[in-house]
This record gives sequence, C-alpha cells and structure tokens, in this order.
Amino acid sequence: MDTYWPGIQKYIQRNSATLLLLLFCCLLALFISARTGKFFDTANIVNILEANSFRMLLAVGMMLVIASGAIDLSIGSVLSLSAMVLAVSLQAGLPVWLCIVLGLLAGTIMGIINGTIISITKINAFIITLGTAFLFRGLSLIISRGTPITRFPAAFRSFGSGELWGLEAGVFFALGAVILVYVVFYKMKWGHYVSSLGGNAAALRRCGVKIARYRISVFAASGFLAAVAGMIITARLNSAEANAGLNMEMDAICAVIMGGTVLHGGKGNVFGAVIAVFLLGMIRNSLTLLSISSYYQQFITGAILLLAVIVAEYRERKKRVV
Repeated sequence: MDTYWPGIQKYIQRNSATLLLLLFCCLLALFISARTGKFFDTANIVNILEANSFRMLLAVGMMLVIASGAIDLSIGSVLSLSAMVLAVSLQAGLPVWLCIVLGLLAGTIMGIINGTIISITKINAFIITLGTAFLFRGLSLIISRGTPITRFPAAFRSFGSGELWGLEAGVFFALGAVILVYVVFYKMKWGHYVSSLGGNAAALRRCGVKIARYRISVFAASGFLAAVAGMIITARLNSAEANAGLNMEMDAICAVIMGGTVLHGGKGNVFGAVIAVFLLGMIRNSLTLLSISSYYQQFITGAILLLAVIVAEYRERKKRVV
C-alpha cells in the first residue's frame, strides 16, 4: 500500500476538482432521494440526461475556448441562429440531411467569424464575442420576425423523440462529442497547442506555430457544438425561436470553471465540465422535486460560479507561490 500511496495522492491532487464535484453529486443525490424518494426513478434520471445533453455540448465547446485563453459569449446566439437556419431550410422543403448540414455549417462559420476577427484585431475575445452575440441574435430575430418556426418533418423530429434505448438522440450526440473532444484535446497535437495557446501564446509563436489557425479552429469547434445543441433543442421542442439559447453561455462558463478549467487558460478539464453540467442539472431537478421556485435557480447558479472562481483562483495563486 505504501508503494501506491504517493501515486494515489498525486492522482487526487491532479483531479481534485473533478473528484470534489463527484462527491457533491453523490451527496446531493442521496439527500434528494431521502427527502422525496423519487430522485433515482428511471424516468427522473432519463429526464436529467435529456434536459442537460445540449448544455453538455455547450460546456465542452466552452472548455476548449477557455483553455485556449479566450472566452465565447456568443454561443447562445450561435445556437439560436444555426437553429433558425436549420428551421428555415426545413420549411423550404429541403432534404432533412441537407438542412442539418446547413445548420451545422452555419454554427461553424459563426465560430470562424469570431476567431478570425479576434485574430486580426487582437481585441479581447470578451468584447468581440459580446458584439457578435448581439449581431447573431439580431439576425435570428430578423429571419423569424420574432415568431417561432414550427411543424417540422417527422424524420427530423425523431432526433428529439427518445426512440433509441428510451433516450433522445441528443444524449448520444453529447456523449459522442465528449469522447471526441477528450481524444483531440488530450491525445492529439491540436489539444496540446490549444492549451499552450492559453498558457503561453508568445512561446508558442516563437516555436513557429500559426497561432491564428488554432484560435480560429477553437472557435469553429465551439460554434459547431453550439449548432449541434441548437439542432437538439429544435427537434426536442419541434420549434425554433430567436430567443433559444438565451443566457446559456453563462451556464456553460459556470460548468467549465466549476470543472477545474483555469479561467485565464492553459489548462482544461473535459470530464470536470461534464460532471459540473450534471451537478447544475441535478440542482435544477432537485428544486423541482422539492417544489422550490425556479427563481432560486439563477441565484444558486451565480453563487456556485462565484465560489468556484474564488476557489480556482486561490488554488492557482497558491501553486504560483509554491
């Protein structure tokens, strides 16, 4: 046991944020189950998975952006506009597969626009994506004229009907995205460069790496995942609205920071972000089961985000001192 203990200690220190979130999830689940007796019902678990599948997509995309040393305040608007492109294409009678491709392409292009403007102007991503968030949301309102677009073909609605093992297709899209992001972020050169971009962009530039290319690719990935989330929500509700995805970037940022990704970049945590999404989803679900007003959700999410940022910053300062 003494032989393995140092390795166990290092593992715990390296994954402390993820393990702490897992502990919180377990304690919350046990508490709510004891109070209501309904938490572990199959229908409730399925509801949590399906209700948070699109949030997971947004969170892993945001994790990539924050790990690269930037932030994306436009993903909610990207979700909305890509869903609107998808909906208009479906209403026009185009093949379902082509409409999906157009929606995903729209989200990817919006991400490329964000990354390109940031790379050219060298202006902080916070300002640029705040501006494009209003721009993309405005285009959604112009296209829809403020009216939801509904009544889509059955072949498209099947993405939100829960026909695969009793789960909506969105759950499997989210799972596939997590696996893909894990592989490219931890196992491939691209992920190493993305982390280095957030940690020390100047050093990466001196090594001859084309920083702009990786910056743009990160935002393109974020836009693509936001578009997938938009497709899931549109299929689930059988409706596309200009206000879809409103303020969802805040949930994504909260999950990413809670999950252990460093706010100033250089370090990302895929599984931490995923577990944080579920923790926030469990909190929302618990408030419903306990018949507590939904108005408390935003307050609790803000309090958790504030605490997570303070703890993360304290840990980083402590490491720098050591």
